[in-house]
Amino acid sequence: MNIKDIDLNLLRVFDAVYRTRNVSRAADTLDLTQPAVSQGLTRLRLLIKDPLFMRAAGGVQPTPKADRLAPVVRTALGLLEQALNESVQFDPLQSQKTFRIHMSDIGEGRFLPDLMAHLRQQAPGVRVETQALPLAAIADALDSGQIDFAFGFLPSVKDTQRRQLLKDRYIVLLREGHPFAAEYQRRRRSGKALLDALQQLEFVAGRTHSDALRILQLLKLEDRVRLTTEHFMVLPAIVRATDLGVVMPRNIAHGFAEQGGYTLIEPPFPLRDFTVSLHWSKRFETDPGNRWLRQTLVALFGVA
Repeated sequence: MNIKDIDLNLLRVFDAVYRTRNVSRAADTLDLTQPAVSQGLTRLRLLIKDPLFMRAAGGVQPTPKADRLAPVVRTALGLLEQALNESVQFDPLQSQKTFRIHMSDIGEGRFLPDLMAHLRQQAPGVRVETQALPLAAIADALDSGQIDFAFGFLPSVKDTQRRQLLKDRYIVLLREGHPFAAEYQRRRRSGKALLDALQQLEFVAGRTHSDALRILQLLKLEDRVRLTTEHFMVLPAIVRATDLGVVMPRNIAHGFAEQGGYTLIEPPFPLRDFTVSLHWSKRFETDPGNRWLRQTLVALFGVA
């Protein structure tokens, strides 16, 4: 076959179906009808002389030929998109662009106030939408343009561009005047003695922050959890009103402690240290808007 026989739109259809493993979802991504996507696949199959995708539970599975083509097609589309966008200027003062960011509720509470205050001055027309996607969906969502950035501690998210922003660690947040905090200050417990003493506490936990739950499991403290909530940002208010403690990032906890009414305890947890990073797709590396917000986020939250 000859390259002149290939319609660029057929490659976009192939890329979308390969990433989503589903013709209907690919159609939604491309803003096309399902019959249009199916017709495009048929044309491409005839040109390449390979089925490319076979029916499977919940969608389709690629053939070996499709697996070989996929990274080449994705790279080619990305390079073409970058080349077309290089001459486009991004003026933050005039832009009405909407940026979409994967971020947890705890990330929203920590980072959005400073970001929105900055945008109000530097890019008053720019809008931000946050989404909390399943971890397995983040890389494809970045590549497809469904989201522009993913923000947080995301060690399982692979094949993305990333920039480390800050290092953090998990601590225990208690209300000010909590008996455990007073005993901790008096006896200056540390190391294993402090970890053992946590058996005296009862905890509240949020389902959206799995690493904090994992720490409690590793320390065999699951039976000390008296309340589990769907969202994380409600937990400090519960802590302040009760004798429950919460395992949470120190960077976030300090924000609450500065307002008064809280005490921080820093046990040597397993999995204590972690890194918050900014993720984006290589396809949009040179996109002017992507580059501008990326530089803005690094300037606001990055630590050298």
